[in-house]
Amino acid sequence: MAVFRPAIASACDVALLLSVDVSGSIDRGEYRLQVQGIADALRDPEVADALLLGQVALSVVQWSGTAQHTQVLPWRRMLAPKDTNDFAIRAERLARAYSGSDTAVGEAIAYSAGQFAAVSDCRRKVIDISGDGPQNAGFPLAPERGAAERAGIEINAIAIEDVGRANPITEFYRRFVITRNGFVITARGLSDYPRAIRAKILREIAKPLG
Repeated sequence: MAVFRPAIASACDVALLLSVDVSGSIDRGEYRLQVQGIADALRDPEVADALLLGQVALSVVQWSGTAQHTQVLPWRRMLAPKDTNDFAIRAERLARAYSGSDTAVGEAIAYSAGQFAAVSDCRRKVIDISGDGPQNAGFPLAPERGAAERAGIEINAIAIEDVGRANPITEFYRRFVITRNGFVITARGLSDYPRAIRAKILREIAKPLG
């Protein structure tokens, strides 16, 4: 196995903020699937290697309705295997910040975008937002997406759909949430979230070797 010895902590390739929906449509079991999915993704050898190679900075935000958004895990640079393992442990032990409330996606984006001042030296800044419903509270989405894009922040999404053929949440995130160079990955129900978050993180941080 390769041994990663980053020369300096400032050589950060990506600042990746995982912005997690904990609104009223997410029940207790579904919440556990999300945080466990994040932890399992970080323990995946391919993901862990990519995090270390890019000296990625990670943070987690939980969000719900109006004025309900909290940075539950502060920024941490992935400089050694211990960092990825510790972050995974903390992610799977996360208490839920909110429950039983609305879905204020615009406010989630605005709050998430404001967290990047602490990692201004990272080359790319990415909000990785997940949710299972369209906006039904808070201020308008378009200005917040536009402000994030002008600040050089990329927004990608995991759309959590009901099992079936329709994709209304995927289309909502594609049309109204992601930035021009962003992408959406669809999770077919919360049970598909662990696969989706692994695929999404790899797409965001992996870079060719050689």
